[in-house]
Amino acid sequence: MKLAWTLAVMLAMPAAVPVLAGDSVPPFLLAVVADKSRPAADTELDANRKPAESMAFAGVASGNTVIELIPGGGYYTRLLSKALGPLGQLFSVVPAPRPDAPPGAPDRSVPIRAIAAESGYANVGVMVQPIKLPELPTGADLVWTSNNYHDVHNVPGIDMNFFNGSIYAALKPGGIYFVIDHAAAADAPADVTSTLHRIRAETVIQEVTAAGFVLEAQGTVLHNAGDTRALPVFDPTIKGKTDQFMLKFRKPAH
Repeated sequence: MKLAWTLAVMLAMPAAVPVLAGDSVPPFLLAVVADKSRPAADTELDANRKPAESMAFAGVASGNTVIELIPGGGYYTRLLSKALGPLGQLFSVVPAPRPDAPPGAPDRSVPIRAIAAESGYANVGVMVQPIKLPELPTGADLVWTSNNYHDVHNVPGIDMNFFNGSIYAALKPGGIYFVIDHAAAADAPADVTSTLHRIRAETVIQEVTAAGFVLEAQGTVLHNAGDTRALPVFDPTIKGKTDQFMLKFRKPAH
């Protein structure tokens, strides 16, 4: 009986789906990544981040409406904006300062507002929202978050079910919720999100599906078997080369 149950669970889980470079990536995404106007600081990260393959796996398409959560310095803000084109819309959601933030804490919206002000990025809208209680636009085709789902766990008093429910409400039926993050060891404790800045893929899957999403696929293009998952992601020996997972969830169409 136990064996039958185990086989049933294995068959029900989506297979890991690798994303390969080349013909499997739409030419327009390859062109976006190859754009010579991109900052050198961004292009230097491409070999490890594999942005064309990642955007292809997420299903980014011209004309989409996309919500980018916690954009950091704007690496994907530039890429997504160009990929969406003039008929698309990118809402870049920057965390509002925490109530306990020290005086003079940096304004995280500055680099994103600077990008939005540049020529060619008119489809970028900057939103500053409290992560605990985000008010997101509705009707989005895709919600994208890269290497920061674990950080949301570290927000004091966060209710992950409410957070993921807000994303569910923001997406149109059939829309995609796409999560990239640093992988934690299978036996990692819950506080690994703050100690190593990693998270177990299983934790993300459990939380996001609890909000009503269906796990559609898992990508392996960012997998790095050489990462033991035991070091903080900022450790010089592994920074920029961590083992990462990609999870593609879909909001049911009905």
